[in-house]
Amino acid sequence: MLATEQNKVKVAIVGSTGYGGVELIRFLLGHPLVEIASVISSSSAGEPITVGFPHLSNILVNSLDGVDVAEIKSKADVVFTATPAGVSGKLAPQLLEAGLKVIDLSGDFRLKEGAVYEQWYKREAPAAGLLEQAVYGLCEINGEKVRGVELISNPGCYPTATLLGLIPALQEGWIDPDSIIIDAKSGVSGAGRGTNLTTHYAEINENLKAYKLNKHQHIPEIEQALAAASGKPVTVTFTTHLVPMTRGIMSTMYARLTGTRSEQELIDLYRNYYEGRPFVRIREAGKYPATKEVYGSNYCDIGFAADPRTGRLTIVSVIDNVVKGAAGQAIQNLNLMMGWDETTGLTLSPVYP
Repeated sequence: MLATEQNKVKVAIVGSTGYGGVELIRFLLGHPLVEIASVISSSSAGEPITVGFPHLSNILVNSLDGVDVAEIKSKADVVFTATPAGVSGKLAPQLLEAGLKVIDLSGDFRLKEGAVYEQWYKREAPAAGLLEQAVYGLCEINGEKVRGVELISNPGCYPTATLLGLIPALQEGWIDPDSIIIDAKSGVSGAGRGTNLTTHYAEINENLKAYKLNKHQHIPEIEQALAAASGKPVTVTFTTHLVPMTRGIMSTMYARLTGTRSEQELIDLYRNYYEGRPFVRIREAGKYPATKEVYGSNYCDIGFAADPRTGRLTIVSVIDNVVKGAAGQAIQNLNLMMGWDETTGLTLSPVYP
């Protein structure tokens, strides 16, 4: 049945002037079952969104709203909260109380233990009941769990690339969970739209920087999901780098194999694991993905190199951090939440070159 304007699901986007919010708008404008009812920014309320983003001159809801729960409730059914950490933890309870469904793109509901959240995010955790209620929306792993729920926590960008690359081999027992090392690199859009010295052009151009060594807030998120997959605690070494490009994450992971495995065996394992999940694409033996090959899309591409000399496995996983790592996966979660085909509105091919 074709959707009409009357039966489309109406959505609001809180944080519409960040990169994640703007990417939500780009994809949702082409979603056949969704109407964008409100675009919200606490810092730019009352301004046309085209002041900051002239490329959105075709958006039907142009004027940015302020954050008013009653007004949001009058317009929308589902709210995407694309806010900095700490904001959603306070706003989401009000939205849920008003009867709205919430898909949160911040890190506020990803960790199940409040004490762990406070240790890594350096702020007060949301209420324990909400942390328990929130479903971690890594779609290819937890897709069935998000159907019909009220609160989805959208995974982080680094964890998405990393977990999709590691979980099948870990669950099968093919890699030693105590041996995992993750070397991850991201384009500067992952740092958000705000300006600072780290992302200043003269600082990042022709440069490669490691940052937040052993302190990145995505470490406990990755370890929590890997522990759930393996059935026991997992500790990883996780190092992040900024590279002088706009979009893209490459997560290169190293782990000790528990037995002798060929690359073809790994390919077969992963293709079987992700069968029916069209946004994960597994490369042929000897072929490794590049960030340009998923640019602007909701795909995660994965390749493998098994080394019989060292007994180690190398996994290369790439995503677009703004799409599969944020807005695209949030829309995939919306589709699953509403019982729609998970690819609805997301079938854009990567932009190349």
